[in-house]
Amino acid sequence: MIQLSILKITQYGPWTLTLGSDREHELQMLQASLYKEIHKLFSEKNCMVFLNRADEFFVVSNGLNLDDHIQIQKSLEKSFDVGLTASIGYGDSPFEANLKAHEGKQNNVILDKEHDVFGSVYSESDSQVSMMHLDVDDLASTRKTNSPYEISAIIFELYSKMSKFFLEKKSLTFFMGGDNFMVVANEDAKKSVQDFIIMIKDNDKITLNCGIGNASNGRGAAKLATKSLDTIRQIRDSGKEKPEVYELSC
Repeated sequence: MIQLSILKITQYGPWTLTLGSDREHELQMLQASLYKEIHKLFSEKNCMVFLNRADEFFVVSNGLNLDDHIQIQKSLEKSFDVGLTASIGYGDSPFEANLKAHEGKQNNVILDKEHDVFGSVYSESDSQVSMMHLDVDDLASTRKTNSPYEISAIIFELYSKMSKFFLEKKSLTFFMGGDNFMVVANEDAKKSVQDFIIMIKDNDKITLNCGIGNASNGRGAAKLATKSLDTIRQIRDSGKEKPEVYELSC
């Protein structure tokens, strides 16, 4: 079972208009500062945060109860002028947890009215999180024939294909910067990742590596996924034939 918390800036559109037309630089600084603080507060509780459209944040929040969410909301309210809602949901797949969190907010299932927390919290102790960390193998060689902007276009096209592929597997993909992606995954996604790697290699001539991590919380799973990816690189650098997928659990 996986738990997701979705934090969203409230009344963002109307509020931005109060800043006048010369506002975009201020909004970008606000979003960056907010992302940094949300990541700090949740990572201290062994969660993993993903940026979604800049005004919204997805948190793999296994292990967090309602009081934990309220304390984080209080801290954010002290630091920022904008309001935030937190919608919590859980399910057998990341996509189902996302739907439950969304439905909790849409149906006004209030957990804490004062701090705008909605949805439902998973109270059992048998939580399990799987993360997949994918990157492009030898992107450096691409820089010899493509400009930085062209490389970005290639990466974003890859992101689009990856998002669509794993959404069909009820899993959620996030771009982490550079040539790195993380998928909040279920068993179906993990079983099909090799198929995705082959498809991208055949159709786009891009080679991917994938590290998989399994743990009881988001930060632990992300750590093991990255450690798995590092292991693939170490095997490659040693001169041995590297696997394209490597998995670790704790």
